[in-house]
Amino acid sequence: MKHVTKNTQQRYHTFKEKRKVIGLQNKYFMKKIVLKLALILLTVTVFISCKKEKNSKVYTETEMLSESKKVNDFFQKSFDYQVNLSPEFQTRLGIKKDYGKLNDNSPEADQRDLEIDKKELEWLTDSVNVEALSKNALLSYKLFKLQKENNIANYKYRLHNYPVNQMHGAQSGKPAFMINMHQIDDVKDAEAYVSRLNAFNKFFSQLVDNLKTREAARILPPKFVYDKVIQDSENILVGQPFDATGMQSTLLKDFMKKVNKLDLDDVTKSSLEAEAKDALLTSVKPAYEGLISFMKAQKKRANTEDGAWKFPDGKAFYNMALKKTTTTDLTADEIHEIGLSEVARIHEEMDAIKNQVGFEGILQDFFQFMKTDKQFYYTADKAGKDAYLKEAVHLIDSMKTRLDEIFITKPKADIIVKAVEPFREKSAGKAFYNRPAADGSRPGVYYANLYDMQSMPTYQMEALAYHEGIPGHHMQLAIQQELQEIPKFRKFGGYTAYTEGWGLYSEFIPKEMGFYADPYSDFGRLAMELWRACRLVVDTGIHSKKWTREEGIKYYTDNTPNNELDAVKMVERHIVMPSQATAYKIGMLKILELRKKAKDALGAKFDIRDFHEVVISHGAIPLDVLENFVDDYIASKN
Repeated sequence: MKHVTKNTQQRYHTFKEKRKVIGLQNKYFMKKIVLKLALILLTVTVFISCKKEKNSKVYTETEMLSESKKVNDFFQKSFDYQVNLSPEFQTRLGIKKDYGKLNDNSPEADQRDLEIDKKELEWLTDSVNVEALSKNALLSYKLFKLQKENNIANYKYRLHNYPVNQMHGAQSGKPAFMINMHQIDDVKDAEAYVSRLNAFNKFFSQLVDNLKTREAARILPPKFVYDKVIQDSENILVGQPFDATGMQSTLLKDFMKKVNKLDLDDVTKSSLEAEAKDALLTSVKPAYEGLISFMKAQKKRANTEDGAWKFPDGKAFYNMALKKTTTTDLTADEIHEIGLSEVARIHEEMDAIKNQVGFEGILQDFFQFMKTDKQFYYTADKAGKDAYLKEAVHLIDSMKTRLDEIFITKPKADIIVKAVEPFREKSAGKAFYNRPAADGSRPGVYYANLYDMQSMPTYQMEALAYHEGIPGHHMQLAIQQELQEIPKFRKFGGYTAYTEGWGLYSEFIPKEMGFYADPYSDFGRLAMELWRACRLVVDTGIHSKKWTREEGIKYYTDNTPNNELDAVKMVERHIVMPSQATAYKIGMLKILELRKKAKDALGAKFDIRDFHEVVISHGAIPLDVLENFVDDYIASKN
């Protein structure tokens, strides 16, 4: 045994005493810990058992039908209330209740809508037993609730837009509404048309007040917007009764064309014409003159700053806009990089077509060839424009005969092709779609803008017709309106990434069906997809990276076969509609991703018709909700 000194013995005994004390303390603390753990376990057990007890309630079919009916009745009541507040929406739905009125365009209307959203959200939160809803009613509940939450959260950004611009606004929108939406079936309808003309002055006065409010908040359009809005406005004031020329003005021509189709005596027709002329002179003319005067004055105070970054809290606004548009959490930088990657991929595919047709030179040389060679363009005269429209109809009719190969459900509503009206063709986009009337009284319309035939090459005709018509927007939007199992707010609502993603995906589907047989036409399909990929780059470039208008235009002209006018229009569209153009490619990529997911999972069980039925049979939905439906489809087949 080792020798132990006295000091060592003292330290040893001291250590033993300390260890004894520590041991007692540990026992004490361990008892406390055990007691706490027991209490926690008991609490968790009680909570779980309560939760199980709560969730263990099995609702009868009657209870679920009752709760689902309650919430669907609420959605219908809400929709009817909104329709009642909007005479113009009533007209779009084929309702002639307030046929002689225009919408309320005041700040008070915005505040009223906010209060409605708050009350409806409160009802949803407090009055619905979510667990007792059917699957379809639950989806409607979630979508409606999300819509209200977004409306309330984004109210602070209600001024972050340009109420008049080259893309839309009352200066062109109101005449287009009167021409395309206001039907005249009898004298009463004609008098309602005149009543609406008499409402122009008040509406435009509210519009100018709204523009002043935005200017006070430091929100003004960039300089390029003004001349376009002014020109569109001045176009409406050309012709009788505004001047002594032999031609009728746009609105008078439309009014008399509709009136002359009625079985009326000459005295009645003359009386109606006199009323319309009076309304045009005493309401429409001062309305437009007031807007023109204001825009000319404000133009002197405007600058050339283009991006949303210039708005108050502009970065947060743009991030919100991207989230709303894409229904994803992708950042501006991520979207920018996706765009760059897609541009590079599509360039490679285009290069392969260039080689296929035996063109010598680099891709940019091929772009120049496609821009300038006359074989790819109709003439700019009436014969050329008529030929373009005739071919567009043929393309859509040909696709109609093949729909059974890829779809189960087809739309009941028909589609027609029209040229954009002269009064707005210079500033309007190259193509767009108007959905049919819900009551079947008006077909869907594919509008082709034939103002500049150099912007409408023949090699893009197929992709454009498929996107705007069939199997694109007409297919999806007409079916959405015709669905029976969803509330009306879903029938007439939308999510841009879904709707435009489907439109772009619809340009690709015909490729798999054997269309685009001409390599130049297939090049046109790629050119259209490339255009949407560039949008990801340029939209985020302008609004997040502070690119100028000129930098955006150069990116398009350097990387696409489109002419400079196309590039100018597109960049100016980016500027006045932040984030909107990012929807197309993000939506298409998601649909393709989900299709691949389903094909990989199902193998031989995969049916393209079933997949398309899943995608379009629920109406427009956020992309994450679409993924849930595809997952359910996969599970149901396994």
